[in-house]
Amino acid sequence: MADLERQTMPEQAPEIRRHNFSEVALGYTPAQAEAEARRCLNCKNAPCMQGCPVSVRIPAFIACIARGDYAAAYETVTATNALPAVCGRVCPQERQCEARCVRGIKGKSVAIGALERFAADQHAEEETAAPAGNKNGKKIAVVGSGPSGLTAAGDLVRLGYDVTVYEAFHTAGGVLMYGIPEFRLPKAIVQKEIRRLRALGVHIETNVIVGKTLTVDELLTEMGCDAVYIGTGAGLPSFLGVEGEDLKGVCSANEFLTRINLMKAYRFPEYDTPVYCGKNVAVFGGGNVAMDAARSALRLGAEHVYILYRRGREELPARAEEVVHAEQEGVEFRFLCAPTRFLGDENGWLTGVELQDMILGEPDGSGRRRPVSVEGSEHVLPIDTAIVAIGQSPNPLIRKTTEGLETNRRGCIVADELGATTKPFVYAGGDAVTGAATVILAMGAGKTAAGAIHTALTEAETHG
Repeated sequence: MADLERQTMPEQAPEIRRHNFSEVALGYTPAQAEAEARRCLNCKNAPCMQGCPVSVRIPAFIACIARGDYAAAYETVTATNALPAVCGRVCPQERQCEARCVRGIKGKSVAIGALERFAADQHAEEETAAPAGNKNGKKIAVVGSGPSGLTAAGDLVRLGYDVTVYEAFHTAGGVLMYGIPEFRLPKAIVQKEIRRLRALGVHIETNVIVGKTLTVDELLTEMGCDAVYIGTGAGLPSFLGVEGEDLKGVCSANEFLTRINLMKAYRFPEYDTPVYCGKNVAVFGGGNVAMDAARSALRLGAEHVYILYRRGREELPARAEEVVHAEQEGVEFRFLCAPTRFLGDENGWLTGVELQDMILGEPDGSGRRRPVSVEGSEHVLPIDTAIVAIGQSPNPLIRKTTEGLETNRRGCIVADELGATTKPFVYAGGDAVTGAATVILAMGAGKTAAGAIHTALTEAETHG
């Protein structure tokens, strides 16, 4: 039966998309979505839901699509997921919900992510939700408007709280706006999701740096907030720590992508945000951020783009889809090599990187085999741009300005499984607690913390 074949997502051709920032994946047609939805077995125990950090009622929303009721599908998803159009595009479904799909035991799992995206994209702009009712008179401050903060805000406003989100940048959305490229997550989609949250009653104030403009303690005292949720993410980039890293032409993926995505450098000079990208670009790292940086460099006109990774292909942490897309577009992968120093000219501009071959040894603390350098294997790769994408940690501003807030040696906020920190009525979640992770895990933390905040404030009121 044709219905048993997983529907292929239409995409821009690689030779075309590598020259533009338009979305790569084009989305299902209604006929494709309904055909894919009919593949769902509607399992009674719904193992797919066990793999979803925000507990979307997956079989229920897919059944709605199968019968052509797209509005009901959207309502079902948004009952637990504040950002369905985002999740449908960037969540690692192959490691979560789709990994638990029974269809995947003897074939290909149901395309849950693509169907979630379809349900969200079919939702008309004018049908945004009405404001939540039954206000309880309590105020919550949410610090950071990324996926974790927005999820917590959406859940809390539905529970009757007066919620204000404070964002340091001039545009709400956090990593969804500054970190993920337009070709993977269009910014109009993010802003549509944010407008829906505003319609629910979430207040968002931009250009407010908590820890500088306001402190957490001021939110709890002078601003009269009953609780604070910190979802500030992990925006402080890590560097390699090798000679020559201060040369012109070396930058972090964080800066490179922020200039391109949030500040629209890819549309220069229409937007007055220049970004330097040479002809021979090396990206260091193997995660989704590295793939985003490499694919963005291609679109900015680089002739040769390399992903340099110190482990092998099997160890790449990036989504398989992103790796395939990068290869299709012309990114060259070089595995089992690590930089020892950057080389520059008399004017301080990058000219190359000295690399050393690696072999994989015994597993390290992460469970992956540890790369070991091969003596005497040094060689030089000529490059004029280096982009470092080896991880990020939380900005230290909040921990330095919040008395009683414990952090660990990595600078991450210490919080329990419900998001409670060492400071009363202050909760935290997402990358600010775990370090850089995925959008959906950050959303799951925001959802959990919202429930915990509600329970704590309800109990406090009950016990006087």
